[in-house]
Amino acid sequence: MIDTVRWKSDSPGKLMPGKLRLIDQTRLPEQLVYIETDEAEVIFNCIKKLVVRGAPAIGCAAALGLSAVLQHSSARTKQEFVDDMKKTADYFAKSRPTAVNLFWALNRCLKKIDATEDSDIFLLKELLIQESINILNEDIHMCRSIGENGIELIKDGYGILTHCNAGALATGDYGTALSPIYLAAERQMNITVYSDETRPLLQGSRLTAWELNKANISVITICDSMAAQVMREGKINLVIVGADRIAANGDSANKIGTYGLAILAKYHAIPFYIAAPHSTIDISLKAGDEIPIEQRGADEVRCGFGKLTAPANVNVYNPAFDVTPHELITGIITESRILRPSYTKTIKNFIKDQKEY
Repeated sequence: MIDTVRWKSDSPGKLMPGKLRLIDQTRLPEQLVYIETDEAEVIFNCIKKLVVRGAPAIGCAAALGLSAVLQHSSARTKQEFVDDMKKTADYFAKSRPTAVNLFWALNRCLKKIDATEDSDIFLLKELLIQESINILNEDIHMCRSIGENGIELIKDGYGILTHCNAGALATGDYGTALSPIYLAAERQMNITVYSDETRPLLQGSRLTAWELNKANISVITICDSMAAQVMREGKINLVIVGADRIAANGDSANKIGTYGLAILAKYHAIPFYIAAPHSTIDISLKAGDEIPIEQRGADEVRCGFGKLTAPANVNVYNPAFDVTPHELITGIITESRILRPSYTKTIKNFIKDQKEY
């Protein structure tokens, strides 16, 4: 699979020194380029400027990035080390507001160090690195499990529509929405994936089509505005998308355009599923209208990829995400089971199970 985000140790068999390694997704599909860094500003910009994107991958990158920066901490006491962690974590947390995995991963690392009785700074640094690697490995396992649960929805000959990129490039491995597709391909099922290009940054055509082509999976890229017609023609049997944050009632934030797809799927009687691990669910938010929506720069629309496609001075509204109401969601594919309505109850029980585990 694609190694989107990893810890790169400089010495075999040792955790330190090391760096966060990322695929630069802004260079795809033209070039496959890796970035290795242990600098806080570079890591912040990698998240902010979409070098790494996708909620699970952002969480993994933030945790590994925190470890990369903190290995150079000059703290002499545990409290000083924790203070350095909080400062860096707060900085990273400002990079992107919608993906809850970012905050979840940073908070988990902070809690791990805060709870340990160790006070040796070298051991604290190693413990932090190991915890961030654990987050990555758990994400890989969770994505595979999402695939195992989601594959039961797929039948031979299916056409599956997805939006944006929720594949290996958006996670530690396998992906969320694409994980059932990868497993279906492994089992030699005859499927065709339709990838929305996903305006304005074209993650569907640049990233999803790229990684599915790389895996020799049949993929057809369509413009976002073509989805209704493709559904009308009977080419789509199932819609699976990812999520960046899911509220306690099942309302789900995902890449802008997802809400429209859910409405189209409802009209055409096509099952519409969200695929996401438990870390994407934010039970502190009762409903989707509480999810913060990131607003991005106007030039992503006016001047996409360096070419002027609208008047240079035209006003632009560019939300990066929209929220799909839970009423339009057939089910939420998680790492342990598929959640069904009523979501307030099933999500509450699901999160309780995760905490007990």
